[in-house]
Amino acid sequence: MSEAFDIYTLLFLVLAVVIFIRLRNVLGRRTGNERPPYDPFATPDAKRPGTPKPNEPVVALPPGSSGRAPILETSVPSIEDIEAKLGRHAPKDSPLRQSLTELLRVDPSFDPTHFLEGAKAAYEMIVMGFADGDEAVLKQLLGTDVYDGFEAAIRERETKGEKVESTLVGINKADIIEAEVKNRMAYVTVKFVSELISVTRDAEAEVVEGDPKKVREVTDIWTFAREAPSKNPNWKLVATEAAN
Repeated sequence: MSEAFDIYTLLFLVLAVVIFIRLRNVLGRRTGNERPPYDPFATPDAKRPGTPKPNEPVVALPPGSSGRAPILETSVPSIEDIEAKLGRHAPKDSPLRQSLTELLRVDPSFDPTHFLEGAKAAYEMIVMGFADGDEAVLKQLLGTDVYDGFEAAIRERETKGEKVESTLVGINKADIIEAEVKNRMAYVTVKFVSELISVTRDAEAEVVEGDPKKVREVTDIWTFAREAPSKNPNWKLVATEAAN
């Protein structure tokens, strides 16, 4: 009886060792699809993949609705997809419709509705950043030439001891009026109609320009650019024009 018990015990032990070795080989193998380890002590931003670093642009054009980095679309969009995206942004058979269609064929990830949402956010940040002399914000949102012009104006203002006080009451309209793809760069021009209170004061706080109680309607024509196609959703302001 004891001999039979010893034989069965030995067989079970051998079987257990074999199963253990096989499980270890399978469970211990990395496939490359594992999730990164979760750090319960990390800050909320650090826990989210794709969160911008402190020095990256704070405004993404167009912004992703989920907060994740957009997936770069490479397939040529169908006529139905183009029609759905362009919608009310450009009349049929218009030059703008044709240029936006060309842009969508080069960069299928472009969405005019999302782009305009981001453009309005950028407009507010740039207007207020210029008034406050916030060069760090401006440098992230402006192309080199535009930034140099803004910086020169801020320096001149500082030399005179002047300060600008601006309040953006609201953006009444923001429409795409031009689009172009040139040398792998996409250019989109937007016409903004906004209401603004702006006043410039000298070193003695006396008003030298503007009216602190008057709301002005301002029309600006701004051109944004980025490489097309691109995984980077951020556009930069590369040209400005005041229509009034």
